[in-house]
Amino acid sequence: MNVSDYDFELPESLIAQTPLLERTSSRLLVLHRQTGRVEHRVFTELEDHLQPGDTLVLNDTRVLPARLFGSKADTGAKAELLLLKRLDGDRWETLVRPGKKLHRGARIVFGPAEQPLLSATVEEEGELGARVVRFEYEGIFNELLDRLGHMPLPPYIKETLSDRERYQTVYSRNEGSAAAPTAGLHFTKEFLERLQAKGVKLCPITLHVGLGTFRPVSAETIEEHEMHAEWYSVSEESAKLLNEAKASGGRIVAVGTTSARTLETIGQRFKEGGQVEACSGWTSIFIFPGYEFTMVDALLTNFHLPRSTLVMLVSALAGRENILAAYREAVEREYRFFSFGDAMFIS
Repeated sequence: MNVSDYDFELPESLIAQTPLLERTSSRLLVLHRQTGRVEHRVFTELEDHLQPGDTLVLNDTRVLPARLFGSKADTGAKAELLLLKRLDGDRWETLVRPGKKLHRGARIVFGPAEQPLLSATVEEEGELGARVVRFEYEGIFNELLDRLGHMPLPPYIKETLSDRERYQTVYSRNEGSAAAPTAGLHFTKEFLERLQAKGVKLCPITLHVGLGTFRPVSAETIEEHEMHAEWYSVSEESAKLLNEAKASGGRIVAVGTTSARTLETIGQRFKEGGQVEACSGWTSIFIFPGYEFTMVDALLTNFHLPRSTLVMLVSALAGRENILAAYREAVEREYRFFSFGDAMFIS
């Protein structure tokens, strides 16, 4: 399959640069995947499309203030570091800029020039700015990161974010992501309570969003593309909720593609025994048309980048033609796209 089959025209003006004042005030495009029928609603009307007994699966990862601006220790030249995932101890997988000038042995310092609070030494080099660095510091790393770091907004967002929490879901709790699971940004605690009062169950899982989010699909065919591994975790309580949903015939509704990928990872992991168990590990699952879903019955998601693995994932669930037709309609009606944009519910 060609990557170009998942391309579409998107005016730059439709890329949302800032979050809406109210989280739940976004629009909602509802796509009925069996028929291709589309409805245009507002986000709070998601309640009308959820039923008692549905289980809403929420990725509770929390975004690190993972973008660090510093300078090369030897020349003072500006340098930028984006944390992607902790490898062990104080070693991290990162993206750096400028990649051409930060080679093995290079040292980057952060904080006041006269007395830096944090330093990173490049230990390994990868492609396209990927580096493994080792940090040195005094004190507690996460406290220094909170003091020195900036939220790692995607490159298509040019505006400054005034409130860090608007790039966190209201249910985020497990710190470790390099990007937000943005489908969850539409929820407030009050709206989630309304859904629970209706009989919808909430099931937290964790997937720390990593390198794959920042990598374009450079291959010409889908089969050539390789996903980077991301860490996931499912608790005993959440495994029980998922098993109960399957046993009772209730729908499992993934909030976001990260939740969907985690669900399908554990679906494959436990397909022989049938019962989901508490687990954690690394997943590099790549879902594209032809994939048969084992766990996800419906999906709440945002509108994604052309030619991205995320467009391929939603096409696997709803069909490429249905997705591209819905996206064309969303463009015509001037929906807001990407991280701070509007939502789509695929049922």
